[in-house]
Amino acid sequence: MAQHFAYKLVIFEYKSKLTKTTMNSISNTSKNIFLADDDDDDCAIFEDALNELNSEVKLTVTNDGVELLDTLNKTVPPPPYIIFLDLNMPRKNGFESLQEIREIKKLKDIPVVILSTSSNVEIIDRTFHLGANYYICKPTSYPLLTKMIAKVLALKPEQLTGQPQRRDFVLAS
Repeated sequence: MAQHFAYKLVIFEYKSKLTKTTMNSISNTSKNIFLADDDDDDCAIFEDALNELNSEVKLTVTNDGVELLDTLNKTVPPPPYIIFLDLNMPRKNGFESLQEIREIKKLKDIPVVILSTSSNVEIIDRTFHLGANYYICKPTSYPLLTKMIAKVLALKPEQLTGQPQRRDFVLAS
């Protein structure tokens, strides 16, 4: 909770530092984005950062893997532009959710970016082998989170739909 307030304090300071180039590169089309994360503060901060970057983005938030898969099965098609997926969630964790997404024909091609606090190589390797498109260690500040979201949204569609080489799988700020 304390981190949430710290992030909020720098929101206005950071907004003035965003460049028009960054804003234009990610705001050219409306995108439907899913976030699966059980931490309400993390979800609120993510939503703030996303709205700062692109007001035309539609964000769907689910709080665990069961809710994510239910929502996806009810709303696809059309598929979301991307799913940001936390690993540590109740009922169905991110690993189980990712595996199920990759096994369901109508969901298997949706880009999935892991958003986790873990920098453990074994966990990163496991998500790579399960078919995640990218991995992000949750940034420790609001400006870094905003920068990482911008980096993902600025990727070309072909970069999102395929899986990069393992050395390029983890996105750094």
